[in-house]
Amino acid sequence: MNSPMAPARLRVGIISAGRVGCALAEALASAGHDIVAVTARSPRSLHRAATRLPQARVLDIGGVVAESQLIVVAVPDTEIAGVVEQIAAASPRPGTIVAHTAGAHGVAILESLTRLGVIGIAMHPAMTFVGTSDDTPRLASSCFGITSTDEIGDAIAAALVLEIGGTPVRIAEADRTLYHAALAHGANNLIALITDAMSALDVAIAGVDGQRRDTATVDGPDSGIAARVLGPLVRASLENVLDMGPSALTGPVARNDAATVRRHLASLAALPDERLVTGYRALSARAAAQSGADPELRDLLEATS
Repeated sequence: MNSPMAPARLRVGIISAGRVGCALAEALASAGHDIVAVTARSPRSLHRAATRLPQARVLDIGGVVAESQLIVVAVPDTEIAGVVEQIAAASPRPGTIVAHTAGAHGVAILESLTRLGVIGIAMHPAMTFVGTSDDTPRLASSCFGITSTDEIGDAIAAALVLEIGGTPVRIAEADRTLYHAALAHGANNLIALITDAMSALDVAIAGVDGQRRDTATVDGPDSGIAARVLGPLVRASLENVLDMGPSALTGPVARNDAATVRRHLASLAALPDERLVTGYRALSARAAAQSGADPELRDLLEATS
């Protein structure tokens, strides 16, 4: 094996051929590493392995351990501990690198391996994956939360991320859960927010009974109009807050327009799904607190009903 400070041309095994595993395998292959083995059990995973990682042999975990210098554990968080024990039972060679991709875990979960002389690292891509080859190029613009037990592991994790075009960001072991919570809040909860907004907009355009009004669009009925209306606004707002922070806030909360917010609450409360007004109230109250809104508006939003 080459110097562990600059891990080039490694024999890589992937556990398993899911969305993250395949994307990382393709990125590592593009960086010059050899993807030699992969685990895959479900028909979907077997299909991904055959189409996206045809150079890799489909093996069990013991086979992957025997063939690999770098083992990427890309399984759901709840499965990592069990997989780690299976890797340990397969007696990995000292100096083998095991990198897991979970956001909420650091390297403590790899302790049974590091006791065997394995170099354990956590290497989480801050990116969402849909399960196609389109995922792979996104890694080049992604940050990776990396955690390791020592300087050698830190250097290896950073080098691997840099090789595939990503940006390594060091996260302390004690802060992995907070790091992951922040990402989930910003990305996963964004899905819930936009889904609610589109639901309300659908009603505003189509009416409660779902019969689209003649005035829905200039060109006529369009079932995708809610996304067309909301999309440019949401994209601009996202870019603005990333560039400007909380000062990017606009709208009635930023203007301390309690009267408009009160009407918003009433209109949302009238919808069949009463949870939309709950979400609006909670997020608007948070925005009001961040922007230093007037007490009247904050009291309105923080009221329980």
